[in-house]
Amino acid sequence: MDSFEINKIVAAVLMVALLIIGIGKLSDVIFYVEKPEKPGYSVEVEAATTVSTTNSSSEVEKIDIATLMAMGDIATGEKVFKKCAACHSIVKGGKNAIGPALYNVVGRKVGGVEDYKYSKALAAYDKEWTFEELNGFLKKPAKYIKGTKMAYAGLRKESDRASVIKYLNENSDNPLPLP
Repeated sequence: MDSFEINKIVAAVLMVALLIIGIGKLSDVIFYVEKPEKPGYSVEVEAATTVSTTNSSSEVEKIDIATLMAMGDIATGEKVFKKCAACHSIVKGGKNAIGPALYNVVGRKVGGVEDYKYSKALAAYDKEWTFEELNGFLKKPAKYIKGTKMAYAGLRKESDRASVIKYLNENSDNPLPLP
């Protein structure tokens, strides 16, 4: 192979590279897209009615639980509960796993499962799992009861929380009447 052949090969490779770069630049000119001033878009979120009351020095947020529970659906709650099923059992007579069994949880005392070792915070929390308590806890467990072992981030959507609460209420020997 002589030097003229090598020059042809090198010239062909360079022409292909220049052609690819040129097509890229030309397509940028032809298909110019203006970038928006503010990237992203806004999402409208439906919210439940909240009433804020002031207790002496601390502010407590109360939620209209009847409105919230109206957003829920038991079938959706069953789907959303699959996230919880990794740590909790929902069947009657189910065993405790990483978390306690949740059959009959609505109306039960917080920390009320005898053969489960709760965190000190949950064991000392002297209330029952009402619709309001479950809503607050499922929203952000670690913030609602500081010191809980439950590392779950929570359910942000109100409709998901209402659905899970309805599903938990149905998985009981005596479901409580909805508010």
